[in-house]
Amino acid sequence: MKSSIKSKVLFVFSLLFGLMFINAGLNKFFNYIPMPKQMPPNMMKVMGAFMQIGWLMPLAGAAEVIGGILIIIPRTRALGALIIFPVMVGIFLTNTVTDKSGLPMTLILSVILAWIMIDNRDKYLQLIK
Repeated sequence: MKSSIKSKVLFVFSLLFGLMFINAGLNKFFNYIPMPKQMPPNMMKVMGAFMQIGWLMPLAGAAEVIGGILIIIPRTRALGALIIFPVMVGIFLTNTVTDKSGLPMTLILSVILAWIMIDNRDKYLQLIK
């Protein structure tokens, strides 16, 4: 019974997590979410630098969309977490070094990703054996 509830809760969190990353990734291609009007100067510099590197945003967007889709599907969730992990590290570093306003949401997303990865640790262990 506990396992069933745990798997349902994990599915809901994975679904929300995946949808958030799919949305963020699609926004990198279609720019439908406006940038905040009041952004800290450090964050403006970082975002400007990211935009100067022409291939970075499409690469991150593709990883977010593909990883988000894979995380939603239970069978491919472990692979999706591996794809999202480096993106999440970048998000975490940006929100701890440049602008701490997004840190609470970043920590929540990090905890969900950690739960997904811990739940799939047996699949990852097979890769290094």
